[in-house]
Amino acid sequence: MTDYATALAEDTVRLERYLPGPIERVWAYLTESDKRATWLARGEMDLRPGGRIELTWQNSKLSTNDDPPPEKYRANETHTMVGEIIECDPPRLLSFTWGGEPGDSWASFELTPKGDSVHLVITHRRLANRGMKVGVSGGWHAHLDVLEDVLNGEPPRAFWRNYSKLNAEYEQRL
Repeated sequence: MTDYATALAEDTVRLERYLPGPIERVWAYLTESDKRATWLARGEMDLRPGGRIELTWQNSKLSTNDDPPPEKYRANETHTMVGEIIECDPPRLLSFTWGGEPGDSWASFELTPKGDSVHLVITHRRLANRGMKVGVSGGWHAHLDVLEDVLNGEPPRAFWRNYSKLNAEYEQRL
């Protein structure tokens, strides 16, 4: 297994990571706004099929001593997305739409305990084009790096610096 996203189909990528457990702790970092804000985005989740989710990103607040965001993100660096829960089976499965419109992409999180670790698999489907596939892959990878640091009690690595490096690598990989 690699830390890099793999393309499962033209419109689908998957990332896998082993994180320090227990599974309930990792689930809390996926579903509780205050914990999720430390590595991805804050916002409420109504954890039932059909429930509403809201995610608000502030990536520049995830780490210190970072680079500024890439130019295309500077004007809208704090942004909010609304989606809908597709599946929820605590603490093992969470899927939701990535946006609030029919035909939007959707992300699923599968958690499996493995000894003291948790195997997390993120699958992001229905990506509209190659640019979205590259951006989503670099974004998930950089956010998972921050989550891994947070769960290990380490200072989070510089998000934007890491994202920019990873995005360039995914341009070559995908």
